[in-house]
Amino acid sequence: MREIHVLNLGAGVQSTCLFLLAREPDAKLRFDIAIFADTGEEPAAVYKHLDYLRSLGHPEIWIRSAGKLGDDLIHGVNSTGQRFASIPAFTAEDHLLRPGSCEHRLPPAPKYGMVRRQCTSEYKIRVIEKAIRREIVGLKPRQWMPKDVKVYQYFGITTDEKQRAERAKRRFEKTPWAIPVYPFLEMGWCRQDCEAWLMDRLPHTVPRSACVFCPYRTNKEWLHLKQSDPDGWERAVEIDHALRQNGTVANRRMTQKLYLHRSCVPLDVVDLGHEKTLFRPMTNECQGMCGV
Repeated sequence: MREIHVLNLGAGVQSTCLFLLAREPDAKLRFDIAIFADTGEEPAAVYKHLDYLRSLGHPEIWIRSAGKLGDDLIHGVNSTGQRFASIPAFTAEDHLLRPGSCEHRLPPAPKYGMVRRQCTSEYKIRVIEKAIRREIVGLKPRQWMPKDVKVYQYFGITTDEKQRAERAKRRFEKTPWAIPVYPFLEMGWCRQDCEAWLMDRLPHTVPRSACVFCPYRTNKEWLHLKQSDPDGWERAVEIDHALRQNGTVANRRMTQKLYLHRSCVPLDVVDLGHEKTLFRPMTNECQGMCGV
């Protein structure tokens, strides 16, 4: 039986902790390879942190990509050559935005929904699975996985997000050759335990891993992006505008306008200090799990 151990590296707190734990002299964890699925749209701090992890030498880190997600949202071509993979943007009825007003004020009770999320599957899950099948196992397209191969995929899911593991287990039922492993659930670690363990082991703070235009952000997180990563903020504003631009494939067949911010107000004019616009923090990193 051939066993392969792969770390799904999101480059956030939890998976960074797993990566470094595997480097400890008495480590029980073992990874043959760590794979970072790159959407091409991470904050600058994430890429800097990833460079640092790669400089450590082992476990080896592969960076693989299905393309630049933001460009595909605008131009409408994903890695399969089909329609773009949508992000979970917010929608609202136009009259709630008070068109013609000199100010973009929040409606008293915004009616919003979210577009179906496809980006995780297209730009994270499939990218890592392809790297495993093609590059590690050496399979050709549509070739069956040999029965004597088992791939153990490790995820940095902590005890404060057990529901993600349950959803993932259902997905892995479709790929019997892949076995999900959640070391932190076995260890009883929460995210704070990871942060405490990392405290004196890194020369910098581990950034949150997620696209710069990921809608799962609080006002505080949007403001931090604006202040700490001007290029990332400009990219988020660009994508936010593109979501509502006529002819953009991102809003094809949509009857409502799309927004990155929960208030359904253009990102570059929204009041990021308004407490009522706060979104529940999404502390978990984007490691190919949030969409399962």
